[in-house]
Amino acid sequence: MEKYYGCDMRGLLSFQILWLLSKKDMHGEGIAREIEKRRGEKPKAGTLYPALRDLSEKGLIIGKKNGKTVVYKITKKGSSSVMHAKEYFIRSFGDIISS
Repeated sequence: MEKYYGCDMRGLLSFQILWLLSKKDMHGEGIAREIEKRRGEKPKAGTLYPALRDLSEKGLIIGKKNGKTVVYKITKKGSSSVMHAKEYFIRSFGDIISS
């Protein structure tokens, strides 16, 4: 997939993580693979895991250890947050998508 310089989508990482977790619980590697499917590039661990930690500290997700793997789940607060972020995204970018 071709990279488009000048339009940096990194600011959407937290939104994308929350949206993915609103669909199903996932571990970090699963989240990274899903993001790669959509962006064409897998996020680096040094980008993904700090974002997961930040979302956890804000109470938007929780991580539960399952053996050596941590499985992340969205909280009620996270579900509300992703709903509001989605509405904001549509208001901000909807006309770009539909044109």
